[in-house]
Amino acid sequence: MFTLRQLKSKDQTMRTALKIIPALLVLAVAGFFIFAPGYIESTRNAVVPHDPYPVSDTARALHDDMIVGDWHADSLLWNRDITKRGDRGQVDVPRLIEGGVAIQIFTAVTKSPAGQNYEENSADAFDNITPLAIGQLWPVRTWNSILERALYQAEKLHKAADKDPEHLTIIKSLADLEAHLAARAAGSQAVGGILGIEGAHPLEGDIANLDKIEAAGHRIIGLQHFFDNALGGSLHGEGNLGLTDFGRAVVADIEGRGMVLDLAHSSPQVARDVLAMTDMPVIVSHSGIHGYCPVKRNFPDDLMREIAATGGVIGMGYWAEVACNDITPSGIAKMIKAGIDTVGADHVSLGSDFDGSVETAFDTSELPALTSAMLDAGISEADIRKIAGENMLRVLRARLK
Repeated sequence: MFTLRQLKSKDQTMRTALKIIPALLVLAVAGFFIFAPGYIESTRNAVVPHDPYPVSDTARALHDDMIVGDWHADSLLWNRDITKRGDRGQVDVPRLIEGGVAIQIFTAVTKSPAGQNYEENSADAFDNITPLAIGQLWPVRTWNSILERALYQAEKLHKAADKDPEHLTIIKSLADLEAHLAARAAGSQAVGGILGIEGAHPLEGDIANLDKIEAAGHRIIGLQHFFDNALGGSLHGEGNLGLTDFGRAVVADIEGRGMVLDLAHSSPQVARDVLAMTDMPVIVSHSGIHGYCPVKRNFPDDLMREIAATGGVIGMGYWAEVACNDITPSGIAKMIKAGIDTVGADHVSLGSDFDGSVETAFDTSELPALTSAMLDAGISEADIRKIAGENMLRVLRARLK
């Protein structure tokens, strides 16, 4: 039996608990949204702990004197301020400046299948980007629209440039590119950011959406990502499918615009279909060399040579799956040398895939170590200049308007 006083005390305890529990739930949810996205990124975009890599005086002088560009980074996918030096991930503006990078392609990732792998993925698999967009509190319009995710990531880069115009400028045209290079020649350390999309599924089956993609500033257009889409087959899809009629229409439309076509993640048949219908220079923004690392992710060498014959380039990635595990600067330099032997020095570029859910052995601030490793590998200074940025500039000048 409870006394009246005990019953009143118990009732007061219950009332207090009912007030506290919702507050605790709110704190738990808030803690998830604040800390979980950063934790996820820190586990997906890790840099292997290492001692400082050697950089010779010759390499440092060469690196400081050349244009450095990177064809692929997915930094806009993550919730952090790229104008500030971060303690996670592999790219931000301060680290780009430390690494002497003049041009960085920032690619929008808009859909990624659960169980993602290099062999085969279904387009109907659960999409990993949806919970990431919700968890990072992206605008509600992005939660169920792939197009809006591409537009939102473009907005993020423009806002970063507005916040720090001294150190980040957006390049959307040939005039923008030349103005940026002139400013760099005059002493500016600003990074030129160019937007791209990883897979053209943000078109959502409507070619008119290419106008919106272009207006947002995207200039590098990948056709596929990890799954087959309305344009054709993925390298990691359910068959070596070629371009669809819609895909052919999009390729033709891209050719008429000031855009660069990216075949990374496309099926070999899509790549061959593209090469058969256009003579514009095309790129593989982030990959490796099959003869050096014989995995599905790297196109066959003969196909890479056909891509090079357009005047295009192959961006060398910095992660284990394309480099067959040696991802140190010296390991990447060996793969670059293999690329020179395979397609020629005029067709090799840098394509890190930084912040693309890959583990690397260095971040963008440490690129002088890669220059040093290329010299140690016997690559000439003239060829290093081409690989670092001159080849990229040739393609951009051929395609931007």
